[in-house]
Amino acid sequence: MAIKRLVFRIHALQRMAVHGIIPEDIHQSLEHYLVVEEYPDDNPYPSSLVLGWIGKRPLHIVIAENNESRETIVITVYEPDSIKWMPGFMRRKP
Repeated sequence: MAIKRLVFRIHALQRMAVHGIIPEDIHQSLEHYLVVEEYPDDNPYPSSLVLGWIGKRPLHIVIAENNESRETIVITVYEPDSIKWMPGFMRRKP
């Protein structure tokens, strides 16, 4: 997914505030990210869970692409929990 103009959903902004994440952190994380999971049937736009980094801090970011408006929508942001995710944060633990 090419990053276009970022639009932050309220839920994402709330999560960012709780965890001390600023919009610039998201911009930086989305410059180089890995797709963890894809949700092609999400509405109104297909979305993806991606892994980005703020320094050594991993972030999972759910983004959706609105190609008509040339926007990348940030739906939610969280720091993956090593209890729920395999090392590297690319796969959920069974």
